[in-house]
Amino acid sequence: MNTTNYICPICNGDHLVLRHEASYVYSYMVDSDAPGKENTETFLSYLYDKREQKDSREYIECTKCGAQYPYSFINGVLEQFKS
Repeated sequence: MNTTNYICPICNGDHLVLRHEASYVYSYMVDSDAPGKENTETFLSYLYDKREQKDSREYIECTKCGAQYPYSFINGVLEQFKS
């Protein structure tokens, strides 16, 4: 199997990471025993009543210099910098 390492055009580092970043708003119904319809005895944050995604983005980050590139760079700019 052939592996291709992409190279950061800024620092020539070969440790690039694809990241998916998202932000959510979690809602819990307020009631008398514990927050949320799913939480009956104790509050457990993962037992939410509603989750809304507010924002998300995917990007490529160089772990050596911290440069960030849009995901589309894989098929454009970074394609030129393979090892």
